[in-house]
Amino acid sequence: MVLGADGLSVAQMQRIAREFNLSETIFVQAPVNPDHGARVRIFFPTAEIPFAGHPTIGCAILLATERHPAGDFTADLVLEEEAGLVPVRVTRTGDVTEAEFTAPLLPRAAAGSAPADLIARALDLGPGDLGFGAHRPGLWQAGPGFLYVPVKTQEILARARPIEPFWSDLMASARVDSAYLYTPGSDCDFQARMFSPTAGIPEDPATGSATAILSAQLQAAGMLQPGRQSFQLRQGVEMGRPSELRLTVDCDADGITAVHIQGAAVKVSEGWLKPPAA
Repeated sequence: MVLGADGLSVAQMQRIAREFNLSETIFVQAPVNPDHGARVRIFFPTAEIPFAGHPTIGCAILLATERHPAGDFTADLVLEEEAGLVPVRVTRTGDVTEAEFTAPLLPRAAAGSAPADLIARALDLGPGDLGFGAHRPGLWQAGPGFLYVPVKTQEILARARPIEPFWSDLMASARVDSAYLYTPGSDCDFQARMFSPTAGIPEDPATGSATAILSAQLQAAGMLQPGRQSFQLRQGVEMGRPSELRLTVDCDADGITAVHIQGAAVKVSEGWLKPPAA
């Protein structure tokens, strides 16, 4: 996260994100509407993206805890992202600070195609490894787009890996640059992995945007009913960076009406940087 980013150009922000080489880098600017918490821009190492969940949660927690340095609190703020306004509620109880945001866009089907045999080759799996129950691969987007790949077991999830040239062929066919794999968890609803090597992210330990869009995949599998349902997800286990996320979906008789993601974040380091040449 880069604070005080108002004077940075898009090119400078991209250069900084490439230098950091993190899954995403979020740049915090003064809000257009003074009632909002901040205007933010989010970048992969290779390109700007309109919305991302993990940096949204981290940014909101930092801004809220700066305003409430001690004690328990609940604070509501709005982040102005390229995909739209993102309302976030931050709560601190004891030593735990969590944030829950409402996704700025509802998921919809994405263009492209992803044949099962190509998915299997691109992930070094067999065709019989894909799918479980009513879950089948799907393409969905809400700002960013993802290929969703359900796999039968955690063992299959653990050995999946992007393989070229099949990976690039799959991404070109699917018209996305990321694949989100998931399977039933042993002590959570789903365990997941997210690969996006052609976007500069070999693997991501926590992907809030993909978790939000997963709601459409769950709906397609017949898992959502009118009302509110929550799912606990774990990601990043295979990287040694386990992350916990909670997906809550509101539905009516016509389908999904709102998607919420909850997670926590802690500060691990801080420093200063000299802006690169424009």
